[in-house]
Amino acid sequence: MKILDRYVAKNFLIGYAIALAVLIGLRILIDLFVKIDEFTEHIDLGTAAVIKNILTFYGLNCTLYFRDFAGMITVVAASFSFGRMVRSNELVAVMASGVSLKRIIGPIVFLAVLLTGVLVVDQEWIIPRLADKLVRSHDDIPGQESYDVKFIGDGNGSLMSSQRFDVETSTLYQPTILLRRQVDPGIWEVTARIDAGKAVYNDRTRQWDFYSRDPNDPNSSEWHMYAGDPNEARWLPYGLLFETNSSGKPRRIASYASDITARDIPVMRKSEHKTLLGLRELNKLAAQGTQVGDLAQLYSQKHFRITDPIINLIMLMISLPLLVCRDPKSIKSAITISFALTGACFITTFVCKILATEVVFDKVMPELWAWLPVFIFLPVAFIELDAMKT
Repeated sequence: MKILDRYVAKNFLIGYAIALAVLIGLRILIDLFVKIDEFTEHIDLGTAAVIKNILTFYGLNCTLYFRDFAGMITVVAASFSFGRMVRSNELVAVMASGVSLKRIIGPIVFLAVLLTGVLVVDQEWIIPRLADKLVRSHDDIPGQESYDVKFIGDGNGSLMSSQRFDVETSTLYQPTILLRRQVDPGIWEVTARIDAGKAVYNDRTRQWDFYSRDPNDPNSSEWHMYAGDPNEARWLPYGLLFETNSSGKPRRIASYASDITARDIPVMRKSEHKTLLGLRELNKLAAQGTQVGDLAQLYSQKHFRITDPIINLIMLMISLPLLVCRDPKSIKSAITISFALTGACFITTFVCKILATEVVFDKVMPELWAWLPVFIFLPVAFIELDAMKT
C-alpha cells in the first residue's frame, strides 16, 4: 500500500470511529433519557444491579444500532475524511502530481466493502445468536424474563401456546400444543391436542418434557396454574394427548420433539422479532407454509438481507463523487447535497420496507420493493462517478 493510500485510509478510519461513537452514543443517550424510569423500577436490587442492567442492555443492543446506522456511518466518515483534505487543499496537490481523484477514493471503497462484511457478520451470525436477549424490554431483569406464548408454529406444522414461558427454567406453564396436518396449501386440519401442567425443554434430547400435577395431591389442580411454589407440588412426568377423531380416553405422552427450542420462544412469539433472525432461519420459516401476510414479511426480510449491504455501498458511491471537490468554498454545499441524496436513498429504503408487506396495485410484492432502491439509486451512482471531474 502506498503512502497516499495509507493516509486516505487513516483519515477515513478516524472519521469512521468518530461517527460510530457519536451516532450510536446519541442513540443510546436518547433512549436512556426516555426509558430511565423503566430501568429504575428494580432499584430495590441496588444501584450496582441497575447500572449493570443498563450496561448489559445497551451493550447487547449496540449490535442492532450498528446494523441500523452502518450505511450512514460510512457516509459521515467519508465526509469527515474528504472535508479535512479539501480544507487543507490536499486534493489540489494530489491532482498537480498527476494522480486521478478516482484513485483517491479507492482505499475508502475498499475499506467500505470490508466494513460491509462486518455488517453481514453482525446481521447473520451475531444478532441471531443474541436474539433471545435482544427482545428483552427495559424493565426486565436479565435471566428472570417471562412471556406469554400465542400459537407459535414449528417445523411439524403444530402450534404451541402457553400462558407463561419462564426463561430462567426454560419452562412453558399450562402449554397447549395443537398437532396438525396440511390438507391443501394454506389449509390445515387439527388431528390432536396435547395438554400438560408444564413443559420443560431438554437440551440433551432436544425435546419438550411434559409434567402434570398429581391428581391425588389435595393442594394441586391438574389443569390450573399453581397457586404457590411449584416446587411444593407433586409433578408427574407426562402430558395428555387428546385425539380429534377418537372418543376414548386421552393417552399419556412423555415428551414432544420440535425444532422450536427454549431460546427460540422469546423471538418467535412476535412477528416483529423476525428481524433478529438470520437468513437461514428465515428460509426455514418460509418453508413451513404460513399465512400469506407472514410469508410476505418473511420474503421481505430475506431480500432486504441481501439488498441492505448493497444499498449501504450505493449510498457511499452516491456521496463520494460530490465530496471529491477541489475548492474549499464548495465543500459545504457538496456535503449538503451528498447528505440529501444519501437521506433520499435511506428514506426510500425505509418506505419500501413498509410497502413490502402491503397490498399495492392489488398485489403483495416484497421482492420488488426490496430491490427498488437498488434500481433507482445504482444508476445515479454510476452517472455521478462518470461525471466526476478528476
